Amino acid sequence: MAHAQDQILTPRPTGTIVPEKIREGIDLEINGRPYRHTGDDQMPLLWYLRDVLRLTGTKYSGEHGEGGYDLVLVDGKLASAISLPMLHVAGKSITTVEGLAGADGKLHPLQQAFIDENAIGCGYCTPGWLMASVDLLNRHPQPSDNEIDQLPNLCRCGCQTRVRRAIKRVANGARA
Repeated sequence: MAHAQDQILTPRPTGTIVPEKIREGIDLEINGRPYRHTGDDQMPLLWYLRDVLRLTGTKYSGEHGEGGYDLVLVDGKLASAISLPMLHVAGKSITTVEGLAGADGKLHPLQQAFIDENAIGCGYCTPGWLMASVDLLNRHPQPSDNEIDQLPNLCRCGCQTRVRRAIKRVANGARA
């Protein structure tokens, strides 16, 4: 039987520890936080958001972004996350629906208006509606019904009238 002292491994002399070089990648900002994507530069932004960062508010909306479920803001402008390869968002600032609320947890006025107007339905299209509505209000602070109707979003639950009321509510004074 071996003695306990015989079973102790003697440490090997350590040399200098050399850290690995920082991986090259695509740097971008999402909801105010910096990220580096080191994978496939052709990966659609949607899959990076959903599968890597687990920001699942942005939804799949077909391979061409039909229905507007995958909308995000890129440098403040509305864009389809499925149609943007990571290579094209290098150095950009992305805002997803998760980034609309304040750091203190206070809802964006549109989020609150959607709740107040019961404009959520099943919820699948809601993030896209919110992002498109933010973009619309940034471009047209007092949008007409026609401008609202031109938004690229689809709602299969029939919430379009309530969405219009929510947008109008914010346009009429419920700003952040």
